[in-house]
Amino acid sequence: MKSRPQANPKILTETDHAIVTEWRFAPGAETGSHRHAHDYVVVVLTAGKLMQETANREIVTDLAAGQGYARNVGVEHNVVNPNPHEFAFVEVN
Repeated sequence: MKSRPQANPKILTETDHAIVTEWRFAPGAETGSHRHAHDYVVVVLTAGKLMQETANREIVTDLAAGQGYARNVGVEHNVVNPNPHEFAFVEVN
């Protein structure tokens, strides 16, 4: 299996109650498999597709710049940029 580049997280703000992280993905980059320990909100910075690899399937979603979504604690996935361009979002948890 071909190794993918890693997505680049940058913590923008961290308090006792929240962490705000900017994630930047080069084409083909991934977060690596992980489980979210908190509820979280994402705001998309660049339009494109985002792929989630879960234990059961791959989910590809079209997202627009400025679009937001929220997920509950416990989500397990690997997030991958399938676009030919950089993809970025801000995550708050």
